[in-house]
Amino acid sequence: MSTARERILEATGELLATQDALAISTRAICERAKVGAPEIYRQFGDKQGLLTAVADIGFERFLAEKRRNPLTDDPVADLRTAWDSHVAFALRNPHLYRLMFTPTGDAKPQAIKEAQAILRKAVERCRDAGRLRTAPELAGQSILSANVGVCMMALSFPELFQDPAISYAVRDAVIGKVTGDDREDARIGEATVLAHALLGTLTGTAPVAPAALDDLKDALRQPLPDA
Repeated sequence: MSTARERILEATGELLATQDALAISTRAICERAKVGAPEIYRQFGDKQGLLTAVADIGFERFLAEKRRNPLTDDPVADLRTAWDSHVAFALRNPHLYRLMFTPTGDAKPQAIKEAQAILRKAVERCRDAGRLRTAPELAGQSILSANVGVCMMALSFPELFQDPAISYAVRDAVIGKVTGDDREDARIGEATVLAHALLGTLTGTAPVAPAALDDLKDALRQPLPDA
């Protein structure tokens, strides 16, 4: 028989399948879990503590998928595969993904450090193969930041940024930059703009006009230049 804590976590996860974390009320969670409101505070301290626990479970699933990514003789190709699996997870779990990567409050999911460690190992394989032209830590941070940025834009503006070609464009630009691919992709500039657009729009400090988003979308869809 499941415990009250397990039922609360399961109920919150089920509600996250269809709505954003901020829209979920403690009342809805309690009704679904068949517990009284004080049980959430007894088990998690407050709603934020509960959401952090749910985000940690989300990271467990996310990292399990990362560990299952196959390794080949081409470490750069494996980086691209890891990028694509990251995007696929975000699109399958939009509300959970936002909770994982845009946490509020002081408590942050600690599993982000393991996600960084897994990516760093993948980058170090590129270094060991002589295919890295920047420090592994910086390369890993750059790739993860761009990967999350692409996902958040796709989830926030699906009509503009869910075309897979956009993810592929930013992926090839960023990974190509850190691994020293022969082709220099000019779209790296658009990838940087995308990150700034995400930050300004989500924080409300510098919302991006719809026309500017259209221009950015079109720029990222441009084909990769020939070598």
